[in-house]
Amino acid sequence: MKSQGLLISGLIFALIIAIFAVINVDPVQVNFLFVQTSLPLILVVLGSALLAGLSVGLFGIIRSYRLQRQIKALQRELDGLKAEPHGYSLTTMPSRASTDLAADPAAEPVRQPVE
Repeated sequence: MKSQGLLISGLIFALIIAIFAVINVDPVQVNFLFVQTSLPLILVVLGSALLAGLSVGLFGIIRSYRLQRQIKALQRELDGLKAEPHGYSLTTMPSRASTDLAADPAAEPVRQPVE
């Protein structure tokens, strides 16, 4: 549902840019550092929107790739911890005297070595 909303809002934004670009067809001076040229404003607007979209997409792909690598590394670490015998068992440690243990079912779990 979220991706559909993003797609629809992206299409609406693209339509607005296209309408804005078609309305502005006058030639304008564009300076590329050492070169100066005259281009129709429609090309400048559409080219700028295309470069902006490509930049955002590239940053999104890079972020997604990094997150996927992090997920894989954490999954390998988790699998290693699950498979590794530690020699510990999960038991409960009484927080009060042993007579109060039966009255305290929510005693804190503590790792103690297995003999």
